[in-house]
Amino acid sequence: MTTVLSNMLSNTSSNTLSNTLSSATSTAPSNALHTNSLHTNSLQTNSLHTNSLHTNAQKVPVITRVSDDIGGCAFFELVTTANHCRLLVKLEQNNPTGSVKIRMAKQMVDEAESSGLLKPGGWIVESTSGNTGVALALIAAERGYRFTAVVDNHAAQDKIRMMRALGAEVICISAAGDEELATAARDETAAELAKNYGAVWTAQHHNPANSRGYYPMAEEIYATLGDGLTHLVGAVGTGGSLCGTAKALKHKGARPQIIGVEPEGSIIFGGPGKAYLQSGTGTPEGAEIGQLIEYDLIDKGLKVTDQYAFLTARILAKRKGLMVGGSAGGVIYQALLELSRAPANSNIVVVICDAGEKYLDTVYNDEWMKKHSLLDDSVTAEIESLLDALERPDQECAAEIHYPELSAIPIFPLAKA
Repeated sequence: MTTVLSNMLSNTSSNTLSNTLSSATSTAPSNALHTNSLHTNSLQTNSLHTNSLHTNAQKVPVITRVSDDIGGCAFFELVTTANHCRLLVKLEQNNPTGSVKIRMAKQMVDEAESSGLLKPGGWIVESTSGNTGVALALIAAERGYRFTAVVDNHAAQDKIRMMRALGAEVICISAAGDEELATAARDETAAELAKNYGAVWTAQHHNPANSRGYYPMAEEIYATLGDGLTHLVGAVGTGGSLCGTAKALKHKGARPQIIGVEPEGSIIFGGPGKAYLQSGTGTPEGAEIGQLIEYDLIDKGLKVTDQYAFLTARILAKRKGLMVGGSAGGVIYQALLELSRAPANSNIVVVICDAGEKYLDTVYNDEWMKKHSLLDDSVTAEIESLLDALERPDQECAAEIHYPELSAIPIFPLAKA
């Protein structure tokens, strides 16, 4: 290091150094005055700014566990139309672990503890596409439990990395290169670990605590919008987030239209089953539909293709600075269509399940999108046009929107029981 520095200094001419020092000396008084002037202005500005901050500052809580920071996520007004309809997205990706699933993970563990099923130092196991696993890994780390996540290759790699970083054991049941969703096989493995080795399987698809975990979110929505809430739109996988929230809102006296969205290829709302790439949502062919899906609470069931879901997510990142997961992109796409035909003064709320940062290798990766034939300029232009029309303040938008063919984006209305 000394030799390198010596060489650097020797290579610098003494004239150059002298000129530099001379220049600095000659400008010193001017700089000193300038510095004093800046210092004075800075003090005045900072004083005003500090007073402003002091006046407007609000106390923030001091927490003792990361999970104490669950909830209270803001609403983002994504679009407001000429007839005063609003699309509000609830930014649940701002929860710890970057997902709404932390709400129900905590509730499932709380109830397992209170029932005596989960003992101190116990072992939790769950079949997961990622977000529930990450959430349970955090809760287990806080409370001293062993946690094993059973995954397939459908799970985003960043979610698997997060689980391991939080101390979880990860069992992948898929063969290398197999990207198929394998919910049934995952569940069988989790059930076997519970039966034969004494682990507690939280069984998110069938555990009522999952739905109850979203009651506080319903309270937040109702406290903000009250009876002004006209639509609630959410992804349907286990059914816990949408149906749990809907049930609690109904208990409060709210009567919004409840709209569920699943990937095309999922079987929850009928139609043929086929492979899909949206993660953490829907039910693939061959898997059991979860017991938490209460069809009598859902007014309309919609489907969205991977292409529309992922391209919507990518557009929102570039236009709004909002990075959401792929399935959230699909929910927002269907919510935008609902917004275009909604009565004046409607308030449509979308629950964002997770953030887009977990999908930088997939949804936000051009090469991955090309590999799966998901990039399409015409579809991108169609979604851009939909947003442009909705955001145009000087005219009604519904007549200008091109709706996709229903054969491409099937809609399955659900009859109330």
